[in-house]
Amino acid sequence: MLDVDTKAVKNYLLELQNGICAGLEQVDRKAKFHEDSWDREKGGSGKTRVIAGGAVIEKGGVNFSHVFGDSMPAAATAHRPELAGGTFQAMGVSLVIHPENPYCPTSHANVRFFIAEKEGIEPVWWFGGGYDLTPYYAFEEDCMHWHQTAKKCCEPFGGDVYKNYKKWCDEYFYLPHRKETRGIGGLFFDDLNEWGFEKCFAFMQAVGNSYLDAYAPILELRKNTPYTDKEQFFQQYRRGRYAEFNLAIDRGTIFGLQSGVGRIESILMSLPPQVRWVYDWHPEPGSAEEKLYTDYLKPRDWI
Repeated sequence: MLDVDTKAVKNYLLELQNGICAGLEQVDRKAKFHEDSWDREKGGSGKTRVIAGGAVIEKGGVNFSHVFGDSMPAAATAHRPELAGGTFQAMGVSLVIHPENPYCPTSHANVRFFIAEKEGIEPVWWFGGGYDLTPYYAFEEDCMHWHQTAKKCCEPFGGDVYKNYKKWCDEYFYLPHRKETRGIGGLFFDDLNEWGFEKCFAFMQAVGNSYLDAYAPILELRKNTPYTDKEQFFQQYRRGRYAEFNLAIDRGTIFGLQSGVGRIESILMSLPPQVRWVYDWHPEPGSAEEKLYTDYLKPRDWI
């Protein structure tokens, strides 16, 4: 018998959504999350929570979803072809926060659980998730704090866990058509089941629980930094990279669009509110904008 407690996973994810929303509201101190619960007779349900127009957060969302399907989407069977034609359920919390101030970085996090069943084979389950940071005007101490927090949450699970999942994050959040990373990375893991259910579930919880520890201090430190139209222009230009990645590369977005059971407004919640694409724009030599490219948008050892 497969020893998998999907109810415990779901309960944790709902608690995580509550905790992250409360923590971000405390940082913003003005705006509150608006909840939009949705339920489909066939396909699943979820809670979409969106915040906008805050003192700190221009737009953000922290979503919980639990979806079912009678056939596996192509995005899932591409690396698990034996599951083609099987049923599945997927649940997770996914979030993206776009601050108003260009000196505050965008952050993304998600933790998820997936189980697929097909007649004739044992059910297949796995955990995935992680978090990554996308600064516009980066600071060494912020990047170090982000990665030190990520490393600390990984340490109880093995000496190489942070190193391996940090490397995976650097490789995953990469725009090959731009030849640059999306930001300064963090953690990324997927298809995690080799430790057994209890340890894998505990690791997912460690990652989810450490997100606010990694992000909130950076917001508090940078949220009142003065900025000009020039910095806001660069923020919006760089947000274009974020949109490009999510729409063209991100497995979670593609899975949601292909599954037929996801909710389109929730799936595209991650897109930034104000974005610019400027033809053949380049930063001025020696500028803070150029420094983002030369010093930060490449894999580095931040510890």
